[in-house]
Amino acid sequence: MENTVSQRPAKKTDNNANRTSYYVTLTVAIVIGLVGVFIRFVPDVLPALDQMTTLFSAVANILIIVASVIAFKVVFDILGFGKNRD
Repeated sequence: MENTVSQRPAKKTDNNANRTSYYVTLTVAIVIGLVGVFIRFVPDVLPALDQMTTLFSAVANILIIVASVIAFKVVFDILGFGKNRD
């Protein structure tokens, strides 16, 4: 019996998830978030800064929010939901 399966061209995938820029940006976001977490606890380690607890907490919260926004943007770009779709 003859082979009746037709040959079809290979499927071309556009996998841009392996771009180095995504992972560099994610690393930067993680470092910013960790700096925010450590800044939050500076007044606990240095008792002389107890009166500035609110300032340190505000700076830490801002850094964590910035890091989260960057990380979500990169993850959504990797998944293909971002504006960088080619």
